[in-house]
Amino acid sequence: MLPHLLFSAFLFLNTYFFRFGVAQTCPRPPTCPTISPPPRPTRTVSYVRPRPPLYNPSLNLLPRQPNNNPGPLANRARILAITQELKRNITFDPQNYTGTWVGNNYCLFKGFLCDTVPDRNITGLAGIDFNGARFRGNLNFYRFIANLPDIAIFHANSNNFSGVINRGLRGLRYFYEIDLSNNKFMGGFPSNVLGATNLSFVDLRFNNYLGSVPRSLFNFDTDVLFINNNVFSQTIPTDFGNTPALYLTLANNNFTGTIPRSIGAASDTMTEVLFLGNKLSGCLPFEIGYLNRSTVFDVGSNRLTGPIPQSFGCLAKLQLLNMAHNKFYGSVPEVLCRLPNAFNFTLSNNYFTQVGPQCRRLIRLRRLNVNRNCIMGLPFQRSAADCASFFSRPRTCARESTFNIIPCRLPAASLRTRTVSQEDEVPPTPKSYNALVKPPH
Repeated sequence: MLPHLLFSAFLFLNTYFFRFGVAQTCPRPPTCPTISPPPRPTRTVSYVRPRPPLYNPSLNLLPRQPNNNPGPLANRARILAITQELKRNITFDPQNYTGTWVGNNYCLFKGFLCDTVPDRNITGLAGIDFNGARFRGNLNFYRFIANLPDIAIFHANSNNFSGVINRGLRGLRYFYEIDLSNNKFMGGFPSNVLGATNLSFVDLRFNNYLGSVPRSLFNFDTDVLFINNNVFSQTIPTDFGNTPALYLTLANNNFTGTIPRSIGAASDTMTEVLFLGNKLSGCLPFEIGYLNRSTVFDVGSNRLTGPIPQSFGCLAKLQLLNMAHNKFYGSVPEVLCRLPNAFNFTLSNNYFTQVGPQCRRLIRLRRLNVNRNCIMGLPFQRSAADCASFFSRPRTCARESTFNIIPCRLPAASLRTRTVSQEDEVPPTPKSYNALVKPPH
């Protein structure tokens, strides 16, 4: 009973001093001056968007030839030789890929994909698909792929490959997708991947890479960057906002420190970003509010704290928000709950103390989860003793004045009370969450 009374008294006094303290600080009239936002973050690296094609689309290319009769083959001797070397190095092949690697027509080899080589207009090896082959052995990635000069995609997830990725990818002029996820690669970040200048899809998740990630990773021109479920640590580089990636997952690593303020520089591209499952700390930068294209923002299961910045009201396209299992506190901003596309906002397991009418409406629609907070009058909250213990210590953030900045004109749709029911809308289908599912070995 006593802890409950103490917590109630805390809430009353907190509300009292907030209301009357503001009035004393800035008497009426005149009204309190508006806060001018700091300069908007800008990228220090320039990118061309939309991305230019890898070859001139006006070329009158030879139609794709059937695999059993492809005509002349580009780099036949070179590709056959390196394939036989790989075949000798593979010690386990449960799906009999290597059993098909016979003869002179590599278009018939299992896992090999042929297409027209644009600059030579003959059939060549355009792709490797070893996904789920469950190979064991030495891939010797660099030596293998360096002998596939016309390669465009290389997929080899869910195997048991290990080793290092050496230099030489820069010379692969059509190479735009690499998937080495769910293997046994280890060591530091494979920076030589960044030498492939045309990559638009990079997937290195579910390996054993560790240490810091290089600053150059976020200056790298790619659309998809999945590095989740490794052992990366230390802080996220300060020029994180330079990244042009549309879909970005840093989840389930050991990153520490704060989310860089430069994140606002990615406003024109960043669509889905996952920070969940790290050891990030500190308060959220208001610059997140510049991400006006973002549909998914996930910082769940970290050590973050502070209020939610009012700038979140600028995230007009936001559909999924996860801030659960942190130490956030204060009121849930009404501007957040007025967002027009709010579908699933999870703020559970924090220390929020107040929600307004718009947020209560989302709770009734089961689109806002505020369980296990410190909100009086709502079910499934923390105990009074737990809340009183948390608030018994002073809570502060750097740049506290920026939490009231709204760097946009609030979306018109967010100001209307929508009457659609939960069943009237189709759930969003984010791409980045699929990267958190470990492919079967």
